[in-house]
Amino acid sequence: MSSVIQAKLHTSSDPLLIAGVEYKSRLLVGTGKYKDLEETRAATEASGAEIVTVAIRRTNIGQNPNEPSLLEVISPDKYTLLPNTAGCYTASDAVRTCRLARELLDGHELVKLEVLGDEKTLFPDIIQTIEATEILVKDGFKIMVYTNDDPIIAKRFEDMGCVAVMPLAAPIGSGLGIRNPHNIRTIVENASVPILVDAGVGTASDAAIAMELGCDGVLMNTAIAGAQDPVLMASAMKKGIEAGREAFRAGRIPRKRFASASSPIDGTFF
Repeated sequence: MSSVIQAKLHTSSDPLLIAGVEYKSRLLVGTGKYKDLEETRAATEASGAEIVTVAIRRTNIGQNPNEPSLLEVISPDKYTLLPNTAGCYTASDAVRTCRLARELLDGHELVKLEVLGDEKTLFPDIIQTIEATEILVKDGFKIMVYTNDDPIIAKRFEDMGCVAVMPLAAPIGSGLGIRNPHNIRTIVENASVPILVDAGVGTASDAAIAMELGCDGVLMNTAIAGAQDPVLMASAMKKGIEAGREAFRAGRIPRKRFASASSPIDGTFF
């Protein structure tokens, strides 16, 4: 094998770095909406994800000893659990939920913060999210924050000390794909922390587009759990993420208005 090829293979290592920890997978998955824990386990394995989100207010991870626990199929020894504040509509509720998660998970400090504005749109309440962020950062939490696709707000969260910023692609669970790629690209270009698309992905091509825009990863739940075959969709999402990331690193050709011959014509005989 030539030294050039060896060098290329050596530089192909491309980990996702969050809060000082390296991850091979750039796909993060949720654990809600599956028909049972076995389907949750199988889909999570098929996704190749290493970070798995857990809605503390909706999921049993030991606080209800008489009910099946998610930890029976999603072991903290195998996955990085990412407690999230899904279902919180005030900063105080979100802060309380993060502190509960830290208690339940033996001092775990990496959390996904989301504070929602209303039940219809599930858009983030930015004012409440900022308030919760200020409290939690001071309390030692490592915040991955769910926000809208506003580049100014995204940068504000980074400056506040969030370890990752997670702009929505479209409303949660909508499957509409990336509605504003220009804003997402601007957020990525201005960031010095990981940017992960969160919410709105519907299929593998949506995930690939997010990665081609330069995002560091994608978090999804409904797109996998709500598919007709969640395990197969999880596998498809894994491939979409990988293909999109490789395409971004490779550098696409520029878009042109007119055709460009695939075979050069200089030096042809006729």
